[in-house]
Formats: sequence, structure tokens, C-alpha cells
Amino acid sequence: MAAISSRAAQAATFRLVMWGFTLMTVFPFGLLLLTSLKSKQDLFRGAFVLPDRPHFENYVSAWVDGHFGVYFWNSVIVVIPVVGIGVLLGLLTGFAFAFLSFPFKKTLFVMLTLGMMVPGEAYIIPLYYEMRWLGLLNTYAALILPQIAMSVPFATLFMASAMQQLPRDILEAARIDGAPRGMILRKVILPLMGPAISSLGLFLFIWTWNEFLIPLVLVNDDALRTMPLGMLFFQGRYTVNIPVLTAGAVIVIFPIIIVYLIFQRKFIEGLTAGASK
Repeated sequence: MAAISSRAAQAATFRLVMWGFTLMTVFPFGLLLLTSLKSKQDLFRGAFVLPDRPHFENYVSAWVDGHFGVYFWNSVIVVIPVVGIGVLLGLLTGFAFAFLSFPFKKTLFVMLTLGMMVPGEAYIIPLYYEMRWLGLLNTYAALILPQIAMSVPFATLFMASAMQQLPRDILEAARIDGAPRGMILRKVILPLMGPAISSLGLFLFIWTWNEFLIPLVLVNDDALRTMPLGMLFFQGRYTVNIPVLTAGAVIVIFPIIIVYLIFQRKFIEGLTAGASK
């Protein structure tokens, strides 16, 4: 009985700690959301005071006057090809590193690992001159192509690691049956990689949506700015109007929360797949 009560106490303590961390995570966003629904007069009444009515016009002002409608669709135009092509290339290159033998395999693997360690600040200036030489500055290509290249090292290592955890007997059975590599990838591996693909897609979506340095350096046309960069210039114009400013911040954050909630189950499965084997 003492052991059971001890385990129950430990479980209760663990739940309390987790709830505490959850509240610490949710509280800032809740305060941000509350502020975005206030008027300027409501702010003077206190940060935690509820407004007399929700001021959704703050979101209209941010969307229209702050050009967040343009920034939002620019981010969507950039995110879709980066995530789609990044996941596709990750599948192909991950399959190669996981199951195929080819020259300089270990060397290329080390180069990919080093590519993940190099900060963007180290290559942003050469990247700027390269994009200028190609005539791609102030274009969607300048936002999409570098981020696809940046996603390949992580996508390759992530998918190769996930594929190496697949049951070997299924793959050996496909090889014995004489299935070609392309069919093995499409018919055997791909159906088993759903959680890993969802996790990789979510990672790439968050990183691409939040990317700031590449749009800042390679784009100076307001019609091509993405959400984080647009938030910077929006903040400079609306520093005094805190409710409209926080409404813009909610617009930037909200798509990430929605995408995570949609893929939450697959994301957790993808991260914990190796632990259950």
C-alpha cells in the first residue's frame, strides 16, 4: 500500500509540474490574444482587465492597413514549395543514405551534418551576391530556393534515421520478391513513413514560416515580404497602437498553432517511433 501511495504521489507531482509548464507556455499567448481584442482605453485599465467588447477591428486594421493580407499570402506561396520539395528530397536522399551504397557516402553524410551547423549569417552575404548575379533579388525564387537548399541537410538526416528504424524483415521480403528500388520506396517504405513525414513537414513549415534573415536581405519590395519581415516594419508604424500591433502578432503566430494542432498526433508518433522498438 505504501508503494502504491508513493507512486500515486509521484504521478500527482508530475502532473502538477506538467500543468505548471503548460500554463507558463499558454499564458503569454493568452495575454497577447487578450490585448489584441482591447482598445487603447482598455489598456489603461490594466493588462488583465477584460474589454467591454472584443475589438475585432484591430485585426481588420492589421490585415488591411498593415498589409498582413499581402504578407500572409506571400508566406503561403513560399512555405508550400519549400515544405513540399523539402520533404520529397528528404525522402529520396534519406532512402539513398539509409539503404544504398555509393562512393563517398560517409563524406557526403559528414558534409550534410556540417551544413546544419553553419549559421545563416555565415553565408547570407555570398548568397546575396549569388542571387544578384542570377537576377533573382526581389523575387519569390530568392525566398524559395535558398530555403529549400537549407532544408535538405536536416530532411536527409531525419528521413534516413527514420527509415533505418523500419522493420528489416519487410524490406528484405520486398527485395527477395524482386521489387525494384522505386517500388520499394513507394509501396513499402512510404506507407510506413506517415508520422515521420508529418513531423518533418511540421518542422520545415515552422522554420520556413518564421524565417527572417533571408527575406530581410534578399527582398526589399513590400509586395514580396513575408509575415515575420512584415511584422518588423508593421511594428515601426504601429508602436503606439499596442492592440493593433498585438493583433498583427497573433496573425503571425496563429497559422503555426493551427498546423501544429492538426498534425499533433502524427508529430508525436514520428518523434517517439524509435523509442517503441
